[in-house]
Amino acid sequence: MAPKKPVAKKADPKKSASVKANTKVKVTKPEPEKAKKPKADGARASSRQATNDSAAPKKATKATATTTSKAKPAPQKSLKRKSSDDDEKPAPAKKAKVVKMPKAAPKPKPAPKPKKIPVSRKPAVAPVKPETLTKGPVINEPPTQRMNIYVHGEGTAGELGLGTAARAVDVKRPRLNPNLTADTAGVVQISAGGMHVLALTHDNKILSWGVNDSGALGRDTTWEGGLKDADEATKENEDEGDDESVDSDDDNGLNPRECIPAEVDWSETPLPEGTRFVQVAAGDSCSFALTDDGRVYGWGSFRGTEGPFAFDPETPTAFRPKLVPALKKITSIKAGANHAIALDKSGTVFAWGSGEQHQLGRKVVERKKKDGLLPRTFGLPKGPKNGIKSIETGEYHSMAISKNGDVYAWGLNNFGQTGIPDNAGTDDAVVTKPKVIEHLRGKTITSLTGGGHHSIAATSEGECLIWGHADCQIGIPAEVIEKLPEDAIVRDEKGRAGIVMIPQKVPGIEGTVIKVSAAGETNGVITAEGKAWTWGFSTNYQTGTGADDDVKVATMIDNTAVRDVKITGIGIGGQYGILTSFA
Repeated sequence: MAPKKPVAKKADPKKSASVKANTKVKVTKPEPEKAKKPKADGARASSRQATNDSAAPKKATKATATTTSKAKPAPQKSLKRKSSDDDEKPAPAKKAKVVKMPKAAPKPKPAPKPKKIPVSRKPAVAPVKPETLTKGPVINEPPTQRMNIYVHGEGTAGELGLGTAARAVDVKRPRLNPNLTADTAGVVQISAGGMHVLALTHDNKILSWGVNDSGALGRDTTWEGGLKDADEATKENEDEGDDESVDSDDDNGLNPRECIPAEVDWSETPLPEGTRFVQVAAGDSCSFALTDDGRVYGWGSFRGTEGPFAFDPETPTAFRPKLVPALKKITSIKAGANHAIALDKSGTVFAWGSGEQHQLGRKVVERKKKDGLLPRTFGLPKGPKNGIKSIETGEYHSMAISKNGDVYAWGLNNFGQTGIPDNAGTDDAVVTKPKVIEHLRGKTITSLTGGGHHSIAATSEGECLIWGHADCQIGIPAEVIEKLPEDAIVRDEKGRAGIVMIPQKVPGIEGTVIKVSAAGETNGVITAEGKAWTWGFSTNYQTGTGADDDVKVATMIDNTAVRDVKITGIGIGGQYGILTSFA
């Protein structure tokens, strides 16, 4: 593991900390906490962040709205088991019972010795050959269009993939990543995790970069070089203006094996000959890859309220890719903060990971919580008519769209992020099994995703709809929200609208919205005209607008790097953003 970066003390998440925009604080990834009622000032969700194992430097983030799990955060448990009075002790030896033996009977005459039978030797056993995986029929085709990758936001954990140059840390506006152009890497699909990124290339490679403390990068990133405070390396960039400028030769102190995109290590993973990868998905500390024959491989680890959980029941952390054997004929995979879902060819959905907020759509008993690490089906419709056609995740909730157009949601609901009114805004508010979002009936949803405590969708009419926590990420002025019908909002203790329960159109976006993205309290959308619009929490420049404070309304990203470029994709991570354009 790379030497740990210096970490500042973390702010108490229960206090409503109004942090100055230019304050920079090192970030660790907080564990999910117990859900609480929304406060008057709006408890704010954290973006997907780094693990507690090694804190990456980061600017101030807003306090996380707590989750519904009743389990309180506890120190990491030791793997060693202390002896106790309950431990089973060996029973004392019993005294042998003495009995008087009867006299021996007369010995019988010996029987004649049997004839010797020749003993045949067993044939030598041939050595067992290792199992050879056979590739199944192709059911998925990989994307082929090469892309240029633009990055912006906080890069003190290497998640921008810009390398070790001093000016590769704070990037206020999108900058073309020279390591990830259509010519240098040829990326065809990309996934933004909490503090790491995965990219699939045209030549069947999977690249990773960012935080690797729980094996999320799927390769060894040990580095013996020295470290320096990444915040000091960025002081010279405070007045840099546009961020397309050439990086300086100064070192930013980051681990070059983490901040430069490199290939995932498959040397220890059996792969059928001819396997092609078609999709990657990144969570907080977990990563997944889908193959053309429908297999799923994963690495890293899921986390729970008490810290690191496991990758599967037998593997605490998978440092290299590992086959998920229960999944076959899969056509799509998605990752939340600490759970994953997969859709198979028949329209059946599987979920696995940490289920403390019911994001797995099924009940996981505490004493058998590792059962949640095994992919299982749950209460979604199946079949050719009503089966599921697409899946999506928020950080602690999940969604699915059926073939008949119904949108289902389940999981954490403390801010109404599922769109289901059940106990929204109350402690321990969860939707335990999939339910239809009634207010989306009649809408054709073309793009869908969730952040920390809200959800966002695009419709076939080109509208952008949003619901959940009514803070900066909602993109609707407070005075407009206050005038909504009472059944469309949930008010806090002070009578202010804290939750938008019924999906509302986001105002101010010019053009037809075709793609949406979200993480934490930040949103981004792409229009058919090739423009990117963002809003929400931006203390780490993750909106790409140059602002380091909340962006409360949808704002178009406009700088020289992307002004004349048709943007085709967008991804939001814990403290950074990604834009893509076809070459």
